[in-house]
Amino acid sequence: MATIEERTGRDGKAVYRARVRLKGHPAQSATFDRKTDARRWIASTEAAIREGRHFKTSEAKRRTLAEAIDRYAREVLPRKPKSGPKQAQQLDWWRAQIGAYALADVTTATLSECRSKLLAEPAPGGRARTPATANRYMAALSHVLTIAAREWEWIETNPCARLARLSEPRGRVRFLDDGERARLLAACKASPSAHLYPVVVLALSTGARLNEVLGLRWPQVDVGAGRIVLHDTKNTERRVLPLAGHAREVIREWGRVRRVDTDLLFPNSLHPDRPIDIRGPWNTALAKAGIADFRFHDLRHSAASYLAMNGATLAEIAEVLGHKTLQMVKRYAHLSEARCVSRAHVAMLDNMFGESKILIK
Repeated sequence: MATIEERTGRDGKAVYRARVRLKGHPAQSATFDRKTDARRWIASTEAAIREGRHFKTSEAKRRTLAEAIDRYAREVLPRKPKSGPKQAQQLDWWRAQIGAYALADVTTATLSECRSKLLAEPAPGGRARTPATANRYMAALSHVLTIAAREWEWIETNPCARLARLSEPRGRVRFLDDGERARLLAACKASPSAHLYPVVVLALSTGARLNEVLGLRWPQVDVGAGRIVLHDTKNTERRVLPLAGHAREVIREWGRVRRVDTDLLFPNSLHPDRPIDIRGPWNTALAKAGIADFRFHDLRHSAASYLAMNGATLAEIAEVLGHKTLQMVKRYAHLSEARCVSRAHVAMLDNMFGESKILIK
């Protein structure tokens, strides 16, 4: 059923409000200056609904981008405990820029202009924003608009889909050479912090991230079976780390002096329910070892690089590191030869500790 209602506008001129009601579909309405345009709209809208081509264009005109972001923040971000806070910050930027826009006016051209503005602005720390940062901001907004199209039916298509990603430089590959590794391990062993050496050994021999190592609890560690099970990972999937060689012996010895008031492997001395903060001892060890331009996360790059140089394929390195795709490990392609990896490959990493295999007393 369709109706046209004639009204008088504020300027005294007649306007025509057309409304379409079809059973099983929400009512659609639009206002026109001419009655012929209203009739034409009714005919096309009814035909589109019957043929299944109708997307709720009235929703796109009535809803703003800020409304979409707010609903996404309520319904979706709580399900993303790891990435949610960062994405909320990125979406706040979009809300400030074009939040008042109707979704119908959020076009690919508009998004391209906003991205250029983002790149031109300095980051909060004063540094220039990179193409990688712009891509992350676009990805955060793109998921909002995908949900708005696919689940809420507020828009027909996601305008971000037609915007090409910016080219990003290949990821950083900084790994320890033999001399650096020996000096760093010696400095860690000599550190006043007893935690530092086992933390670094674990990171270097398994490729685990800092938060994964510091968050370890004894129920996750099976020294007898030679494995560590990570339940809380960056990609939310469980991962098993082989525990072999020197790392296995270090953790075996570490367990003999474990605290009884917590099940954390590396608890804070004052607050045993929290992991220890090793930033100070780590920076001191780097300085004593004379190692520059090296971050803790580069221990993960070092483990991956050693695997590649020992013959592991990119797919196998991705499995060890917990990456879902090969994109993140392509940076190691120049170091890799296509061979088979298994626990034996991970065990090869044990050779890097050399004379450092003296257990902690």
